[in-house]
Amino acid sequence: MRLAVVGATGEVGRMMVRVLQEQNVQPAEVEFFASAKSAGAEVEFYGKKYRVKELTKKAMEQGYDYLLFSAGASVSREFAPTAAGAGSVVIDNSSAFRMSPKIPLVVPEINGDILRGYRKGIVANPNCSTIQMVLGLYRIHERYGIRSIVVSTYQSVSGAGKNGMNELEEQMKGHIAPKKFVKQIHLNVVPQIGSLLENGFTDEEMKMVNETRKILRDPEISIWPTTVRVPVLYCHSEAVFVETRKAFDLSGLEAAVAGSEHVVLTQDMVTPLDAAGTDLTFVSRLRAFDDTRFLMWNVADNIRVGAATNAVRILLKHGELN
Repeated sequence: MRLAVVGATGEVGRMMVRVLQEQNVQPAEVEFFASAKSAGAEVEFYGKKYRVKELTKKAMEQGYDYLLFSAGASVSREFAPTAAGAGSVVIDNSSAFRMSPKIPLVVPEINGDILRGYRKGIVANPNCSTIQMVLGLYRIHERYGIRSIVVSTYQSVSGAGKNGMNELEEQMKGHIAPKKFVKQIHLNVVPQIGSLLENGFTDEEMKMVNETRKILRDPEISIWPTTVRVPVLYCHSEAVFVETRKAFDLSGLEAAVAGSEHVVLTQDMVTPLDAAGTDLTFVSRLRAFDDTRFLMWNVADNIRVGAATNAVRILLKHGELN
């Protein structure tokens, strides 16, 4: 296997390198790329140090078995099509291609089957908050059908990258004006992630609407999200209200969630500190007043489950099916 990681010095890129090793992915050849600013840095992979190269079109024309991209939407739009055209399978973590009709948007546990026969091209990695929500809901959707979702997220600053983490840490030391976030994040919560759109929602919220429908293969699900940034370093949390199409009993809901791959149903009060550093999605506080509506609490590590781990799981699923 020839493998490369693009954006290897960023928060998610570094985690991709780590997860590849944890999942025992051992390519015959491997390369690491980043912007000109970060080129020359070193990445350690299975105990060997590699020099990070500058990302260029020429490099993307070489052709790899797999390219893991985590360098932002504009970089992906510029370089990923070149790599795909050279015969690579490009697993892209950005929002650039997620809603393109011909490009798979994949959470392997849910719709990995669509990778069968997809020999080359771009595969989109969904948004972090979407991934953990659908992992907690997909078996319920299969069993009872989901009519509507109302979700409020509590998203960590690492979702905004290293700059977001740095801003929180600097504000904890003393006042600095907000740069990455629209308001101070220390000792505060900010009910805006991404840009505000004409419809009053943010682009982060609309990702949850559109991506959820595509992954669950059901355009009729009504989704009402509010995405909120909170002063937490790692892990996103979600309060999820769901209305089902078919009546359920609580034991049936519990069985559906417990039977979901890489999901843990627990009676514990799971917090971001509990989930950080794991590859699991934790569901707790599953409760209902009637047999068509329920609430749940969902927590997962956004850098791992919501980005790097899902990308590596796509790679593994693609290799399994092809």
